[in-house]
Amino acid sequence: MSEADAATSVNVAEKLGFKDGDLIQEFGYDDDVDLDLRDDIEDLTGSELLDEDDHDVVDAVIFWWRDGDGDLVDTLVDSLTTLTEGGVVWVLTPKSGRAGYVSPSEIQDAAPTAGLHCTTSAGVSKDWSATRLVTRKNK
Repeated sequence: MSEADAATSVNVAEKLGFKDGDLIQEFGYDDDVDLDLRDDIEDLTGSELLDEDDHDVVDAVIFWWRDGDGDLVDTLVDSLTTLTEGGVVWVLTPKSGRAGYVSPSEIQDAAPTAGLHCTTSAGVSKDWSATRLVTRKNK
């Protein structure tokens, strides 16, 4: 990875709102995730991403979501169990035209049922987009 690419990646992790000391829980890890983005989040926060089985209270949740992964509402609700008040959920989905693509409207439809509100969407890597969700009281 070039120095310019590395700076861009870290900027993405920072743009997601992560900072040194944050605990981030990850759901939906598979062999298609963006390993560079994961590494950059870990470098920025100074700790490894926690997996789905961890029960520590976390500052944010990221989950990799693909078409066919199951019930999005249930997964969103599950992601809230360890999230601190005011924490953020980032749903990472394959970009349009990629295998597993999920329409943004699917996330927008599922979020309110799970007690969440969509605030922002952004491209975070070559293959993945991210949608930021917060609890309704923390708009």
